[in-house]
Amino acid sequence: MKLTLNTADLLAQLQTTARVASSRSAVQALSGVMISAIAGASSELLATDMEIGLRVPLTAEVIRPGSAVLPARLLLDIVRSLSHQQLTMELRIAEQDVELIAGSATFHLRTLRAEDFPSLPSPASDSRVVLPVEAFVQTVMRVARSASRDETRPVLTGILISASAQELRMVATDSYRLSVKETALESPLQGSLEANVPARALEELVRIAQQAPTETVAVSVGQNQAIFELGEVVLSSRLIDGQFPNYRQLLPESVEHELRLSSAELTDVVRRVSLLAQKNAPLRLSFTEGSVVVSAQTPDVGEAREAIPAPFHGEPFEIGFNPEFLRDGLESIDSQELVLKLISPLRPGLIESPDTGDFVYLIMPIRLNV
Repeated sequence: MKLTLNTADLLAQLQTTARVASSRSAVQALSGVMISAIAGASSELLATDMEIGLRVPLTAEVIRPGSAVLPARLLLDIVRSLSHQQLTMELRIAEQDVELIAGSATFHLRTLRAEDFPSLPSPASDSRVVLPVEAFVQTVMRVARSASRDETRPVLTGILISASAQELRMVATDSYRLSVKETALESPLQGSLEANVPARALEELVRIAQQAPTETVAVSVGQNQAIFELGEVVLSSRLIDGQFPNYRQLLPESVEHELRLSSAELTDVVRRVSLLAQKNAPLRLSFTEGSVVVSAQTPDVGEAREAIPAPFHGEPFEIGFNPEFLRDGLESIDSQELVLKLISPLRPGLIESPDTGDFVYLIMPIRLNV
């Protein structure tokens, strides 16, 4: 293998693939990135941690075809440090390394065992569903915060994706809050899909889509994996085993209080007052006739409170929430107003998009010590 590349192009492509390479696998090859130089065809970079796989096109002049696996982080650091615009990479089989030359700088990097690098799956044309990428990305971004980061409950670390007809729906929950986003599509889909995909894979897909904009994303769902095509970039991900919770059962059929509030005003107040909700202190929302007071108190730190108008009527009402979870829900609303629905101090609260109801955020309360 021997090829010539533009340093800036290689750096951009490496920054994408290196994120996927494993940092803690016992298989050394998984910490690497495979450089595949194909004569007369598109060369590519490949990386995987066995859960997510990524195939990225590589812009290069191929002098001699071949492939090699190199340490991803080290190669990225080296390419990032280079000042010369062009570089040459050549596999030296006898030395079991790759020679990298850029201007007067020369590096010799020992290769990792290519035999240990797994093959990445290819998309299945018979099950592809093509979606508008902007709608897909925006839907992921609205729900991803609610996915669990606790690997002991793997089914909750995913985002449930379903798409059919003219609707895309995504759901995520960590058992403390739940996000549901329904996105109407301009054109009916050819086919349908449903899959619980790790949130980490979808967040990586969002980053790729933002760096290299395309109009569509093609999704193929197999028995245990999903494959996403963004132009020439292909991301594969394992699917999460287990039954995703029946989220519809968690949504209350009726509420006691339904308040229409300014999204920006309430979000700003919650951000400010949350500064004094430290050491797991709850954020309190105290409702009285015509107003809501947002307050927080942390012993040995201080306290804060701020009132804003609210169309509340009835007996005074106080409820507590995790400040970070409440802030996440408020920041996920993309309209000027929101609807806050409450039942009782010990029942979940709901934050919804007004009128359309295409976004619902359910948040569990914290029991308050009076």
